[in-house]
Amino acid sequence: SIIFIPSLFLHQKVVLFGGKIMGYWSALCLRIFLSTKIIIKGEENIITNEKFFIACSHQSMFETFYLQTIFNSPRFILKKELLKIPVFGWYLKKIGSISIHRNKTTKDNLGFFDEISHYMINQSNRPLIIFPQGTRLNPDDRSPFKKGVGRIYEKLKIKCQPVAINSGYTWPKNGFKKANLNLTISILKPIEKGMNKEDFLKIIEENIYSELNKLN
Repeated sequence: SIIFIPSLFLHQKVVLFGGKIMGYWSALCLRIFLSTKIIIKGEENIITNEKFFIACSHQSMFETFYLQTIFNSPRFILKKELLKIPVFGWYLKKIGSISIHRNKTTKDNLGFFDEISHYMINQSNRPLIIFPQGTRLNPDDRSPFKKGVGRIYEKLKIKCQPVAINSGYTWPKNGFKKANLNLTISILKPIEKGMNKEDFLKIIEENIYSELNKLN
């Protein structure tokens, strides 16, 4: 990240390319130093030729890097505190991440859903990505998904691409990284648009947690 700082003064496409490099670099380091085998399942389920957003389980930093190599430079929906991290936060701003104050009602939050709607309709074919658990969780944690992912689904009226990743066993939120394990990225079948947000939230949570139970 430090080496690539000059890119912050260049076009956004340069930084997006750097994000892909970071994804491949993270995977390479895991393979070399931890003998981690990275498995990608369900690539045939990836949505093509239409707008969509990604809802992904969140257990480690790995997915924030590597998903940029699978999808077309996704734009992250994230908690506002991450933008304040030196260097890393600068990149998040440059690639156009959309931030929200978690668990707070602010003027910025009130316009949050209008902002993401405007972005998807007018600005880009890059998909949005959200981690509906809200933060990194331990691999066995099955906390309910945040309701915001349902509101995003309802507001955007586009398909959702669910993704389940068991990265927390290799790269846990706390403690040392672990060697000689499989890290699986499972791209699940898309969820069609048109449901109410409550039904969608129930289905997305069931689908991702059911897949994580299989991977674990």
